[in-house]
Amino acid sequence: MPEDQLNQRAVHEPLAAAPHVPPQKVTLRINGALHDLMIEPRVTLLDALREVLELTGTKKGCDRGQCGACTVLVDGQRINACLTLAIMQEGRDIVTVEGLGEFGVPHPVQQAFTDCDGFQCGYCTPGQVCSAVALLGEVARGDASRLTQGDTLLAGELTDDEIRERMSGNLCRCGAYPNIVSAIRGVVERSAPGA
Repeated sequence: MPEDQLNQRAVHEPLAAAPHVPPQKVTLRINGALHDLMIEPRVTLLDALREVLELTGTKKGCDRGQCGACTVLVDGQRINACLTLAIMQEGRDIVTVEGLGEFGVPHPVQQAFTDCDGFQCGYCTPGQVCSAVALLGEVARGDASRLTQGDTLLAGELTDDEIRERMSGNLCRCGAYPNIVSAIRGVVERSAPGA
């Protein structure tokens, strides 16, 4: 069969419907609490958080893992919640921006973002804050980045360029980057030994 006839045939044939997948029980530990859910296995962690559990602090930006608005912490590591299935996170410790501080007692990173005006419209802020909290963990462990000289980040060597590199997965359309760097720098300096 000639190629042009193959292409026409493919265009006119209906697509097969995706098979029905029944909801499954999933238990997620989010912000220290267990949540038993009945969800389809193809539900992303982002949609489970926002649509099922109504934890709307985590934002849906690009829904493609490019903007970082949906950043949450899983076992202390930052991930894009839009790129992982909720069912894959069973048995892991998930922390959203709502789980970082307590009412009236914000997490130090949340407070620093407020003090340094590390946001404008605020849409990216939950993801930025979660990413910054993960950054603090990386710094405490001495994890190297692409810019680190050597295999370990030594105490006191976290430069503004290092902060920008480590936060590069989180985009801010308003351009609050200098204030975000200042907020993170302030938290790092206040948490340094002898501060």
